[in-house]
Amino acid sequence: MKTAGYSDRHPKRKQIIFRPIGVVRSAVREPENRDWDKVVSEIHIDRKWQKGLKGLEDFSHLIVLFHLSRAYGVNLLVHPKRRKDLPLVGMFSTRSPHRPNPIAMTICRLIKRRGTRFTVKGLDAIDGTPVLDIKPYIPDNDLVKRARVAKWIYGLR
Repeated sequence: MKTAGYSDRHPKRKQIIFRPIGVVRSAVREPENRDWDKVVSEIHIDRKWQKGLKGLEDFSHLIVLFHLSRAYGVNLLVHPKRRKDLPLVGMFSTRSPHRPNPIAMTICRLIKRRGTRFTVKGLDAIDGTPVLDIKPYIPDNDLVKRARVAKWIYGLR
């Protein structure tokens, strides 16, 4: 059995293999633009990782990394949120799911934990989304003060 890491099948190009640690359960079944801040969902973590979850319930927010398993293809240039009133920019300048490695990250509020199930609010992942990792949100490490963003970001509000 291979563990997460590099594959030696391609000597010039290494392959990275991830195995989900759990899955998202949500009433949202289709990818769409919506107000995700109000969405309540559950993260079901495989039982074999239960001991590794100890202490997460002490945090108000979690960083969740997940695989956008239903995002296909790469769009090098996109209008953010598919809005034509926003500039055409490179995909790496956006949160578009259409990218070489469809991996997403969201900071969401932890409502409660029951064993290997976490109820969260604000996770922008649809039902069945594979979860790759969970980390605690730590303001001293994760909050960037005086961050600069592109001007078009203010048009998203």
